[in-house]
Amino acid sequence: MTDIPQTPTQQRRFWFLILGAAILAGALIYGVYWLLHARYFESTDDAYVGGDVVAITSKENATVLALHADNTQTVTRGQLLVEMDPAITTVNLQAAQANLARVVRNVKGQFSKSDSGTAELNQAMVALAQAEDDYARRQKAFETQSVSGEELAHARDAVAAARAQVNAAQGGLHQTNASIEGTDIAHNPDVMAAEAQLRAAAIALGHMRLVAPVDGVIAQRTVQAGQQVAAGTPLMAVVPLSNVWIDANFKEGQLARMRVGQPVTVKTDLYGRSVTYLGHIEGLGAGSGSAFALLPPQNASGNWIKIVQRVPVRIALDPKELADHPLRVGLSVTADADVRDQSGPLITARVGAGTTRANTGEDSGPAADAMIARILKENGGALR
Repeated sequence: MTDIPQTPTQQRRFWFLILGAAILAGALIYGVYWLLHARYFESTDDAYVGGDVVAITSKENATVLALHADNTQTVTRGQLLVEMDPAITTVNLQAAQANLARVVRNVKGQFSKSDSGTAELNQAMVALAQAEDDYARRQKAFETQSVSGEELAHARDAVAAARAQVNAAQGGLHQTNASIEGTDIAHNPDVMAAEAQLRAAAIALGHMRLVAPVDGVIAQRTVQAGQQVAAGTPLMAVVPLSNVWIDANFKEGQLARMRVGQPVTVKTDLYGRSVTYLGHIEGLGAGSGSAFALLPPQNASGNWIKIVQRVPVRIALDPKELADHPLRVGLSVTADADVRDQSGPLITARVGAGTTRANTGEDSGPAADAMIARILKENGGALR
């Protein structure tokens, strides 16, 4: 029995049926996928690795003496990075030490002058008392005609002169005490000002050694040995790769069901699809990217076209996963947020979190305190 050949119309009908069946099967598969998976996830490939870039800047006008780190090198907190020429700051510190010693000696001299002024005042008061006694005796003698009126006048003038001497001694003592009254040598205003100058000089000397403020990797080194740099000049940066995050820019229509704390799956081309990071939503941005642009759009003027905005969503990553597979700042990633759990807040409730505290170098305070104590002891003697 032979097959009956199909006409062209029958062949077209057959292939249309096949195409319709394929489309129906695809629609069914997508429907099942959407019901079971897709509608519970929000995805974007407009996502990038973010992180802190801690700047290492010159704190004083100085010449770079030596470099101890370069790009791509890993450094630890407190590790020496840059040495500056300390010649000028050393001289300034020595001048501040000499100034403090001179001020301490001057203040000590004022205390001694105060003691001398007190003695002079006491002596003048004794002389006044003697003059008043002499005048009183001569007054009685004058009544009995034992002394002349001229001698009585001389005694009266002696009392006036002695009283003037007392007033002069009191004025000099008050002037001397005005700068030292109520304080000892260590807490005298002039001494404290000189101490502040010494501390500033010690701090400037400490700025000649720049250390790594955090653990991380060196990047953006622009300085060279022997280069003269001004205060505030960027020298290099330290990027703490153990504390990076993801900035995922989701469309505004994808944010309706997003909550803080929802799990997020992150993948990157750096390690391929075999490496997956499990993070969570840490917070949603306060505005769209265009709102914080240098030139934000002015939608109230001219023709207007609606443009779907994107809002940055910060995704925190697991530190252990970052340690196993470190990421680099700026890498592009894909993020899939599981939005089934709606119990989290719309805005993060954490206050004051995320503080990055840097180690800016050795504390010059104890060394300055020791210098000040030594200078006070050597030049001030026993403190009052």
